[in-house]
Amino acid sequence: MRNLYKYLTDLAIWTLALPLAYFLRIEMQVTWYYYDIAVMTALALPIKAIVLYQFQFHRQSWTRIGIWDLSRIIQGVALVTLIVLASLLLFNLGIYIPRSVPVIEAGITIMLLSGVRLFSRIRNETMRRSDVRRSARKVSRVLVAGAGEAGVMLAREVRRHPESYMEIVGFLDDNPTKEKEWYLGYAILGSLEDLPEAAHRHRVDKVIIAMPTAEGDVIRKVVTMAQDAGIDSQIMPGYYELLRGNFNIAKLRKVDVTDLLGREQVELDVAPISKYLFGRTVLVTGAGGSIGSEITRQIIKFSPAHVLLLGRGENSIFRVEREFLAEYPNIKFTPIIVDIRDYASLEHVFQKYRPEVIFHAAAHKHVPLMESNPDQAVFNNVGGTRNLTELTLKYDVERFVNISSDKAVNPTSVMGCSKRVAEYMVHRASLRAGKNQSFVSVRFGNVLGSRGSVVPLFKQQIEAGGPITVTHPDMTRYFMTIPEASQLVLQAGGLNSNGSIYILDMGSPVKIVDLARDLIRLCGFTPDVDIKIEFSGMRPGEKLFEELLTDEEGTTSTRHSKIFRARANGPAADEFDGLISDLFDAAHKQDGMEIRRQFRRIVPSYACELLSGETESANKANIAEAAPGNSGERQELLKKRKQPSLSGVKGVLAQGQISGA
Repeated sequence: MRNLYKYLTDLAIWTLALPLAYFLRIEMQVTWYYYDIAVMTALALPIKAIVLYQFQFHRQSWTRIGIWDLSRIIQGVALVTLIVLASLLLFNLGIYIPRSVPVIEAGITIMLLSGVRLFSRIRNETMRRSDVRRSARKVSRVLVAGAGEAGVMLAREVRRHPESYMEIVGFLDDNPTKEKEWYLGYAILGSLEDLPEAAHRHRVDKVIIAMPTAEGDVIRKVVTMAQDAGIDSQIMPGYYELLRGNFNIAKLRKVDVTDLLGREQVELDVAPISKYLFGRTVLVTGAGGSIGSEITRQIIKFSPAHVLLLGRGENSIFRVEREFLAEYPNIKFTPIIVDIRDYASLEHVFQKYRPEVIFHAAAHKHVPLMESNPDQAVFNNVGGTRNLTELTLKYDVERFVNISSDKAVNPTSVMGCSKRVAEYMVHRASLRAGKNQSFVSVRFGNVLGSRGSVVPLFKQQIEAGGPITVTHPDMTRYFMTIPEASQLVLQAGGLNSNGSIYILDMGSPVKIVDLARDLIRLCGFTPDVDIKIEFSGMRPGEKLFEELLTDEEGTTSTRHSKIFRARANGPAADEFDGLISDLFDAAHKQDGMEIRRQFRRIVPSYACELLSGETESANKANIAEAAPGNSGERQELLKKRKQPSLSGVKGVLAQGQISGA
C-alpha cells in the first residue's frame, strides 16, 4: 500500500509538470492552449506510468535517498523526454507543442521528484535527531582522523544515523591541500599533530581513525595522542570492506594490535584462484582451527561446489559448520570428524567424496608441548601428512597445498623439525605426481589472533591485571593477520608449480616486548606502571629469532609480489623412506632422545639442546639458556651463525639472493 501511494504521488507530480512547463514557456498565453495541454498530458500519461513502474521509482526509500536514486530519476525522465521529442519530429500531432516544453518539463519533474524525497529524508533525520536530543543518553562528540573517502563515508553515516549518539565536530588530516576545507559541513581542524589541541578546544569525547591504508606507526601515534588527551579511540574497518560498501557504524571497533602492524592489503590475482576452486570439491584439514577456518572462509568466496570440513575436534568443526551454513546457504558443507593419523578412515573420506583440492592445515603447533610429546609430533605432523599425500596420489587429487611454518627453517624444536620433514614429505610426493597433479608447501610465520598465539595470551594476562610474561627482551617474530595469510595461501596454490615451497613476505620482524607494550596501551593502561612486563626465559625448543630460509635454499620471485619460491632440498630420494621408517620406529618406542637423533639425520640443521654434546658448537646458538642475564653471550653466538633471512624475504632480495622466475 505504501508503494502504491508513492507510485501515485510520483505520477501526479510528473503529470502536473507538463502544465507548469507550458506556463513557463508561454506565460499568460497558456489559457489559449488548454486543449493542447490536455491532449499532450493524456498522450504522455501512459508512457510516464510505464516508465515509473519499470524504473521502480516507487521502491526507492524516500528517507534514505542517495545519488544512485537520483540518477535513476534522471534516467527515467530523460527517456520519456527523448520519446516525446522524437514523436514531435516524426509525427504531426495537430496540437501546439513548443519543442522546449518537454525539456522544461524534464527539469521541473527531476526537481520535484527529487525534492519530495529530499524533504522526506530531511524530515526523518530531523525527527530522529529530536528523539536523540530528548533522550537522557549522552551524545559523544567525535573527531575524525582522516578526511579521505573513508572519513567522508563515516561522516555521512553518522549524519544519517543520529541514533548512533555521535556528533562529529570536524576532521584532522595531514594533507596540506585540505587545509581550511569543509566536507559535508564539517571543517578540517588541523593535522594529526593538532589532535590534543582540537580535542581540548572542541570538548571531544572520542577520535575515530578513518585511514584504512595508513601505516601502523601513524595509527599508533593517533592512539597514543588520544590516550594522552584522555579520550577513547576507535577505527574503521579495512579498505576492501569499504570498497564492498559493507560499512556501517556498527562496524566501528577498538583499535587492535593488527592495525598497528601496518600490513599492506593483499591484492589477489583472482583468475588463477577461481580456476582451481570454482565448482570443485575442496577438503580442508584442521578446518576447525583458526588458520583452517579462515582458509575455508577465503575458499568460499570462489564458489566451490562442496567443502569438506575435516578435523579431530568435534566442537570446533560444529562451530564453523554452523557459521558457514548460516552465511553461505548455497554452498554444500560436510563436517567430517577424522584423525589424519587414521589412514583407513581417511581413505574412506577420499573414496566417498573424491576431493579435487586439499588444503592441509591440521598439525600440532605448540613448541613446548611437542618437546614434551615428540612421538605425537611424529605421528600427527609427519604421519598425518604422509597419509594425506599417499591418498592424494592414489585418488588422483589435482592439488595439494601444505601449510608449513618458519619454525621449519634451521629448527631448534621437535615441532619445527616435524614441519620440515612434512615439507620433505610433500616434495617427495611431488616427484611421484601425475601429469595433472601439484604438491606445494606454503611457509609463513606467526599469525596474529590464531589459537595459542601470543596476542590472546597477553590479553588474558592483561585482563587478570598482569604481569605479561615475555620470554626474552630481544625475542622477535614475524607476524601477519589471519586473513592475509589465508589469502596468500590460496594465491600460492594458484601458482601451480609442482614441488615448490612458497614463502610469504612477512615484512619486518616485530619485538615481542614491543607487541606487549602496544597491547597494554590499547587496553587503556600504561606499560610497566599499570601492567608489569616480566621476562621468564626462553622455553625448550624456542628461538630468539625466526628465519624463513635456510642457507642453501635462496629464493626466486613469482608472479605475486608477496610470494617467493624457495629452492627445494632434502634427503636423497633413495634414503628418505629408510630415514622415515627409523623415525617412526623411535616414535613407537616413545624414545624422545632417539626421535631427536632421527630428526637430526633427516634435518642436519636441527639444533637440539638435548643433543648438544653430539653437535657442533655453532648449532648451539638457538638452544642456549635464554635468561636475560646471559643474553650477551647468546647474541654473540647468533651473530656468528649465517642468517640468510633475518629481515624477511625482502631482506634476502636486498642481499641479491632472489632471482627472477
